[in-house]
Amino acid sequence: METDGTAAAAAAEANETHGQARNEHAVRERGTDSAAADAPAPEWDRIVDVLVVGSGAAALTAAITAADEGLDVLVVESTKLWGGTTSISGGGLWMPNNPLMKAAGVQDSQQNALTYMEEVIADVGPVSSRERKLAFLRTVPEVVTFLGGLGVQWMRSKDYPDYYPDRPGGMVGRSLEVKPFDTKLLGPWFKHSRAKALGIPAPLATDDVWELSRAWSTPSGFIRGARFVFRTLGGLLRGKRLYGLGGALSSSLMYIVRNQQTPVWLSTPLTDLVEDDDGAVLGAVVRRQGRDIRIRARHGVVLGAGGFARNAAWREKYQGLEQEYSSAPEGDLGQAIDIVAARGGALALMDDAWWGPTAVGPKGKVTFTLAERSMPFSMVVDAAGRRFLNESESYVDFGHHMLENNKKVPGDPAWLVFEARHARRYLFNALLTGRKDWTRQGLLLRDDTVTGLAEKMGLPPGALEATVERFNGFAQTGIDEDFHRGDTVYDNYYSDPRVKPNPNLGPLEKGPFSAVRLYPGDLGTKGGLVTDADARVLREDGSIIPGLYAAGNTTASVMGRTYPGAGATIAPAVVFGYRAARHAAAYGQASADRATAKAVTAEAAGPASAQSATAAAAEPVPVPAGAAAADTAAQQEVR
Repeated sequence: METDGTAAAAAAEANETHGQARNEHAVRERGTDSAAADAPAPEWDRIVDVLVVGSGAAALTAAITAADEGLDVLVVESTKLWGGTTSISGGGLWMPNNPLMKAAGVQDSQQNALTYMEEVIADVGPVSSRERKLAFLRTVPEVVTFLGGLGVQWMRSKDYPDYYPDRPGGMVGRSLEVKPFDTKLLGPWFKHSRAKALGIPAPLATDDVWELSRAWSTPSGFIRGARFVFRTLGGLLRGKRLYGLGGALSSSLMYIVRNQQTPVWLSTPLTDLVEDDDGAVLGAVVRRQGRDIRIRARHGVVLGAGGFARNAAWREKYQGLEQEYSSAPEGDLGQAIDIVAARGGALALMDDAWWGPTAVGPKGKVTFTLAERSMPFSMVVDAAGRRFLNESESYVDFGHHMLENNKKVPGDPAWLVFEARHARRYLFNALLTGRKDWTRQGLLLRDDTVTGLAEKMGLPPGALEATVERFNGFAQTGIDEDFHRGDTVYDNYYSDPRVKPNPNLGPLEKGPFSAVRLYPGDLGTKGGLVTDADARVLREDGSIIPGLYAAGNTTASVMGRTYPGAGATIAPAVVFGYRAARHAAAYGQASADRATAKAVTAEAAGPASAQSATAAAAEPVPVPAGAAAADTAAQQEVR
């Protein structure tokens, strides 16, 4: 719990008083119709319009949108840190036909993007329906403009290609990110951010990474590196604490949430939902400071609580993984998914994730690999010493191919094999912690010859040598006859343009030769609750669960089993978080109308029924005194 001295405590108390008054005002404004809907439910500890569960991009966008609609919002986060997976991600959003593209004169259209999505996203049922794709695409310009109007400073990742740019509708430059954000604006609240705990404390942009990976080997990389250094120094000289990537996105959103005076409760997991006799969600139960708190959500509950990447039992049950190598936060346990599934919520894509190759370093630290395995003078082989994929393909395809190949050639891990020029010229993120520790612990293998390296890797005699010889032939011709590495502009994004004739292929000729193990890791799971175009959660029979919404990794992704472009995880999280809140704003009034209809029906049934309905409608919903104390503590914590 934090306060900023006497003045801050007084401000927190004033804010809490304002919050209680606003809550009471909401009860009075909605009148007896809304009270009638509350009457059959048990005693509530707190009444809000919208309860948002989670604090990543999906949740915070929903909270911001609901507050903008004039609704009383409460955000609860299960862990002690806010920001979710978003805050430690690359922070990109795949936003086709967005306003920044139009402003820059870049031609795109909803139809062009839909053609691309239909081309690359296989039919996996309702979650990837045409209706949901269209809802996503139609909302992109609206949500970008909306958040930009509230202060989010967007910028284009103008050089980032779609992951299948050669397919119909594919193109370059659809992704957005947020400009580096001065986290000092969040005051002491930033100390509770996951970006502060685990993010990169620098104004790094997604659009920097591709050239920074070769900052000391190419002129364009050097220039990009110099710009990054000057940007960093400029921020420091101006007294700013700039964060980029996912830290910039999550901090920008949280800054708006704070300005809207929406309370955020940390260390407050969702433990249950409260439904009426018809199965509509009235509210939820959360665990806070050692006790259960029942929260009435008049307009609905929005779940943006992440996936189940760190739930070992589920990873084994649904995905057959004995060991996960996830980059997701430790609180990504799937509690919200489990609670809804137990009440009949439909699930899909539970066997899938946002896969990608991952290196495991000293102390078990996992590092998602991206540019490293795409640069020339390197290749990836399996336990048999053979290549089995295009090393430059998108990370989700890479992960899928690793899992598929493991069924044919059992034995994790795969190996990233590289030679001296790769080690000298290109950034290898995982090894930044110190190559000596990696070597000492046997995590980085080295030898002056390919044969010697193969023996240390435990590969069949002669296998690696044969693979290297064939690969070197492809490097000379510039054509990868086996897996077409370097054929697309996406492959070339992480490459070295000085290497000819194919910037992704370079022969493995100069020792020492090195090898690092790669495991099938992920950025999070992509399976979860099935939702419709308005982010409403569906039951197994396809019916809607009234009053319950979900977005982000809590849901099965509209992107199906693929990854159309950079930020195809966060973009639908933001879009459907926004759509959930907009729909919830209207849903509350519809609920009140249904309550009125029930009262009219009761009156028609007879005087006794009418008296009962009228009494229920007029009965106030009690809020225990203990809730006020909990709210005061929460207000002090968030401000």
